[in-house]
Formats: sequence, structure tokens, C-alpha cells
Amino acid sequence: MTQALQSVAPDAWITWVGTVDGMEARLVARANVPFLGIPAGGVHGVALHIAILNGCKLARGLVAAWRHMRRERPDAILTTGGYVSGPVMVAASRQGVPVLIYVPDIEPAQSIQSMARMATRIAVTVEDSRQYLPADKVVVTGYPLGERITRWDRAGGRERLGLDPEQPVLLVFGGSRGARSINRAVLAHIPALVEHAEVIHISGTLDWPEVEATRAALPAEVLARYHAFDYLHAEMGAAMAAADLVVCRAGASTLGEFPYFGLPAVLVPYPYAWRYQRVNADWLAERGAAEVVEDAELAERIVPLARELLGDKARRAEMAASARALSRPDAARHLAEVLCSLGRQHAASVGGAHDSN
Repeated sequence: MTQALQSVAPDAWITWVGTVDGMEARLVARANVPFLGIPAGGVHGVALHIAILNGCKLARGLVAAWRHMRRERPDAILTTGGYVSGPVMVAASRQGVPVLIYVPDIEPAQSIQSMARMATRIAVTVEDSRQYLPADKVVVTGYPLGERITRWDRAGGRERLGLDPEQPVLLVFGGSRGARSINRAVLAHIPALVEHAEVIHISGTLDWPEVEATRAALPAEVLARYHAFDYLHAEMGAAMAAADLVVCRAGASTLGEFPYFGLPAVLVPYPYAWRYQRVNADWLAERGAAEVVEDAELAERIVPLARELLGDKARRAEMAASARALSRPDAARHLAEVLCSLGRQHAASVGGAHDSN
């Protein structure tokens, strides 16, 4: 997204606002973008004493956001929700700064729905999100993809990860921290899975010791076709570009990344959260781009389903075509243009007000 903004408005000054104790500061540093950390925390679905502590954090966050905006005088704000967005949006609305909310999942979080009245515009990934939001504020942009994803093609991805250019490739992952049920389904069936494909397994950091121990016991012929990583950052796009089939959760990125690569998916919605992942997964499945498997059934179904889909090129070609039909490769630029348009309008109005005094 930063690259798209710099392309649309090369002279723009960008600051990323996040929580003081979150992981985004480390990620933002890689993009050479200034980072401002403010206190924030959730107050719903937590113990009373935690809610009280986080309420105090939010109050301090509001003061910090207010001071920052008074000092920096931004022309526009982009937020995707989360704890920190509340203080930022309140401060922005009180100071007349336009706010663009981007909703990555199909069904917006309740926090985003409650903040929609403060938004100037609301960008969404797919048209189906319009039903949850004030329709007159909604613009459909698609899911924005960064260069770390879009720079890769099939040949380059396979070369980077040391994969056979001709063999089928199965990609399995569960996010940066991992998904234990997915990891253990893979670990229980590695020899069976590598009979049908080379396997890229991205476990996340929490289960990596268990993956390492299992990998150390594999025979050489199995290990040659099993490629395990705790986490991929710059090479995540390489893994998706290289794959013929993916097994993973159904977070919002699946709505943009898999269509971009035309990647057929077996989606396993996380069962212990609100229904966002279920809605995402069902949306892709209804359009022929994915199969949905219940979390509790994955260990039993992962091998037969992988065997079925990897062995049926025609079926995978249909799924790939269905996925590509959903792609919006210009989404990042479109989102950047909407934000910059709001910023220019605000700058013009503020300048006009100053000129008239």
C-alpha cells in the first residue's frame, strides 16, 4: 500500500500509526515508513479488569492521537480497524480530517460498523460488503497487494524455493503465528502428502519446534519433497506463485492473493472466532475458487482431498480460472487514489479557509 501511495502521490508524507506494544512497528520499519505508537486495547470480550485497563489505554491513545494530528496536520487518514483506529478516528473527526476506512473481510467487524458514521469514505474488497455499511460511502477497490506478493511468477517462485519446475506443489500455512490444527494435520501425513506433490509447509513460529523435531526424523526421500519454514516474508509471494493448491485459513488476504495467482484453495475457517473467515471461505467456494473443510475434519480429509485435487488437472484449471475472474490487480492503486483524492479535497478546503481569513 505504501508503494501505491508513493506512486500516486510521490511527494506525500506517510506516517503509520499502530499500538505501542504491537508487532507492526517491526514490519513497518522494513518499508522505511515513520511509525507512531499509541496506547490501545480491546474492551469487548475480555475480563473486567482487562477491559478497565484497556479503557485507560484508549483514553491515553486518544490524547496521543489528538496531539499528533494537531502537530502533523494530516490531509487524510486511512484505517483498517483494530484497537488503535478508535482513538485515531475520534481525533480525526473532531479536527475535520477526512477518514477512509478499508474493510478487508467481506463482513466488517462490529467495531468498523460502529465507526462507519465517522468515516468519509469506506473502501471494501468485494461488492457483497456494501450490505453491511452506509451504501453512499462505499467504494469497491478490491484487496490491495504489495510488491512482495506481485513481483513473483510461477517460474521465479519455484526457482527461489528450490522446487522442481514440473512437479505439483502443495502449499500449507496458517499465518505468522501458525494454526495448530493445520500444522498437526500436515505433520501426521507428510509421507502420504509428498507422494502427490512437493509440500511447502509454513508452520508459524509457535509450532516450529514441533515441526523441526518431526522433520529431523524423516527419511531422506521424504525430506527431499517436504520444505518447512517457520515464516516467510519476502518469499511468501514466491510460495503462492509456485503452488498448484493451497490449504490454509480464510483470512481476508485470501480474497486478494489467491485470485491474483489463480490459486485453487482448500480453506479451513478458524472455528473459535466471529464468522468473518466463514463468510470469506463460503464466498470463494460459491464462486468455484475453493473447497471449504471444517477444522475438526481436516486431519481426516487432508490427504484424500489433496490427492483428488492434485490429480485432477481439469478441476484445478476450473478453480484457477474462477479465482482469476475475481482478481483486482489494481486494488492498491485504486485505494491510494481514493485516499489521495480525499486528502487533496481537504487540503484545498483548509487552504481556502486560510486564504479567506
